[in-house]
Amino acid sequence: MAPLRSRRRRALAVPVGLALTASLGFLPGSATAAAPQTADAPASAAEAGPELSYVVNTETGAGTVGKVKKAIAKAGGTVVTAHDRIGVIVVHSANPDFARTMRTAEGVQSAGATRTAPLKAAGTTEVGKPEKVREPRSAAALAAARASGQEPLESLQWDIAAIRADKAAEVNPGSRKVTVAVIDTGVDDTHPDLAPNFSAKQSANCVGGLADTGKGAWRPYTEDDYHGTHVAGEIAAARNNVGVAGVAPGVKVSSIKVSEAETSLFYAEAVVCAFMFAADQGIEVTNNSYYIDPWMFNCKDDPDQGAIVEAVSRAAKFAGRKGAIHVASAGNSSFDLAAKSLTDTSSPNDTTPVERTVDPSKCLDIPTQLPGVVTVSATGPKALKSYYSNYGLNQIDVAGPGGDKYQVPEAPAKDGRILSTMPGGDYAYLQGTSMAGPHVAGVAALIKSKRPDASPQEIQWLLKAHADNPGCPTEPYDPDGDGKVNAECTGTQHINSFYGFGIVDALDAVEK
Repeated sequence: MAPLRSRRRRALAVPVGLALTASLGFLPGSATAAAPQTADAPASAAEAGPELSYVVNTETGAGTVGKVKKAIAKAGGTVVTAHDRIGVIVVHSANPDFARTMRTAEGVQSAGATRTAPLKAAGTTEVGKPEKVREPRSAAALAAARASGQEPLESLQWDIAAIRADKAAEVNPGSRKVTVAVIDTGVDDTHPDLAPNFSAKQSANCVGGLADTGKGAWRPYTEDDYHGTHVAGEIAAARNNVGVAGVAPGVKVSSIKVSEAETSLFYAEAVVCAFMFAADQGIEVTNNSYYIDPWMFNCKDDPDQGAIVEAVSRAAKFAGRKGAIHVASAGNSSFDLAAKSLTDTSSPNDTTPVERTVDPSKCLDIPTQLPGVVTVSATGPKALKSYYSNYGLNQIDVAGPGGDKYQVPEAPAKDGRILSTMPGGDYAYLQGTSMAGPHVAGVAALIKSKRPDASPQEIQWLLKAHADNPGCPTEPYDPDGDGKVNAECTGTQHINSFYGFGIVDALDAVEK
């Protein structure tokens, strides 16, 4: 998998093998160089462009959706699936003017291409590559760990103690009635730390926009697609004397795979499918350690990107109404999300990126910045914002341990990054806001376990109320020690741009 492109590629998940041994140009679907087509004359084979995927957002209601489907066919599109309950239709078309044609159709509110690369051409918020851990676990070491009440590798998990998840597990490890869905690159449910808590019935492969619930469809394509497995372990690795411990080791975890093979890109149609599937499966918490490709920021005033924002927003809201709280990573570009403008040099990441200046008030990192989503920044062992983490006053809700190679933990921990599960029964260190989000998702699951009737809004409020805020640093923020200030923290002790309302506290979540 490519390094957290900034966020997924952005969340800084960097497995570390413990030497323990271990503005925009023309976009497909909007104005293009191809001759415009009318609704009455779809592109001919000679005029056809690359086949792309689109979202068409309509008014809800069977009558309207039916009329729009006819217009889609007339414009040269093929319906992949229709989410009638939210008025989102996923379409494939080789008509280069398909989206513009559909925007004039009766009942259509927005339409746009979800990618710039053709279909079948072949992101996360982790930073760097994983480093596998090969920690010798002798009989004596295992006995010592059991005597201390720890998992064999837990002494290396500074993050668990940092949010008092070890103490929380003694009070309430979480309910089997609560499931956290990992919307990601897939989860290796055969890992011995994950198998006891894995919910196959609530897992699927949503790549392409249709939920495939076949046995194992939710698993990673290869061991290189490790991101989702690492995330799952942070949330719910069982306390079973095998390896590591999760924040909520008593809850269930499921996998909804949304990343495409080879590219590991997360397109809108797959994420819409994931939220709808989560809603139908009664999922209580979703973890979203990614941004929706190919745009790091989707600008609502661009017709294609605006349609993506609308489609994903509708699906996320639908799942929220069904009781799911969404937790999302803030990103790994060291951006101040409250700034007046930002420079994005990575989009579109499925073809050729073009530098653009975006207005954060109009261009959103989704699903992270959608209303109601819990936005999480990352911290290291010293309870200081991780060097790569995005931040922003009134943009960050809470913070969680995401790891930081510049912050050295106290012994016996050996690395400032996050140790968790990997495909094939392995373990590795990663760092990124991709790792911070799962810690918050785990705490959210603990709150839901203690308060089964709590709504997503109430859980978000409790996450904030129980958080511990270190306040803005008193010294200049220079995590890499190069003498340059990397970011300015603004706000108060109660709420600020680095930590929002503070770093989550698992023990308070189960006790208060």
